[in-house]
Amino acid sequence: MEPDDPVNVLGGALAACSTNPLTGFFRDGHCNTCEGDQGSHTVCAVMTDEFLAYSKYVGNDLSTPHPEFGFAGLKAGDHWCLCAARFLQAHDEGCAPLVNLAATHTRALEIVPLDVLKANQLMAH
Repeated sequence: MEPDDPVNVLGGALAACSTNPLTGFFRDGHCNTCEGDQGSHTVCAVMTDEFLAYSKYVGNDLSTPHPEFGFAGLKAGDHWCLCAARFLQAHDEGCAPLVNLAATHTRALEIVPLDVLKANQLMAH
């Protein structure tokens, strides 16, 4: 499977989300997607303790290491390609993580409105 065109929600080239930890549906550090990506792992999110606790509560434990899969577990501050629907669910529950818009794939807009992404965007320091 080939990834869809790497375009971000702002219309530019898709920036890298994270290589440490290595993220993405293709494990290429980018929130690329394709027809086979049923979860639409397209939102580049910055993990928070609150979001990680929420995600575990709703059945997707991202913080527990699984060395058998080469997964060290996420911690606050890590960047991760998150399922667009999970991001929207967390937003609706008031615990959405911050978003790197330049690294969020345009296909996320099929699920999450741009204004919602922008309301949670990571601001440059």
